[in-house]
Amino acid sequence: MRAHTILIACLAVLALAGCKNQEAVPDGSAGAAGTDGASTSGAGGSGSGAFQPIPGGEATGGNVPPGLMDQLVVYFDFDSSDIKPDFNSMLAAHGQYLAANSGVQLRLEGHADERGSREYNIGLGERRAQAVRRILMLQGATAAQLTTVSYGEERPAVFGSDEESYSLNRRVELVYR
Repeated sequence: MRAHTILIACLAVLALAGCKNQEAVPDGSAGAAGTDGASTSGAGGSGSGAFQPIPGGEATGGNVPPGLMDQLVVYFDFDSSDIKPDFNSMLAAHGQYLAANSGVQLRLEGHADERGSREYNIGLGERRAQAVRRILMLQGATAAQLTTVSYGEERPAVFGSDEESYSLNRRVELVYR
């Protein structure tokens, strides 16, 4: 009953959030090689293969607004693992897709900017990936469908030591397998 109440509350928040501007996915942000310094948890192993965009309307019976399934990155504030409201609709769409397609696997790759120690950033990336995992599971995804990995600061989307670069590196990437 409690899970049902939480789900209704999440759906109410999504309805109130409305459509926000979509964030651009930085070029080269997906598909890094190697696992040096990575921390993994969750079900499943490390799969490979490129994600093929999923048409939003077809995958979930037409209930997902177009474009939400094409968004594959969640960005975070400095030193935070809290999901910004801007990403609620996008994560709801992915969660609904996973709930409707039990054979689909998703790896959640957590990242941090270069500030802080390597160990701290691995932990922060893991907390971010777990936050996204929790939201997807509230939407109906199962634990068996989701795997988390943290790369910390090891795989930046953008090289640079300015706030714009930092903001693009504080992220979780959704990688379908």
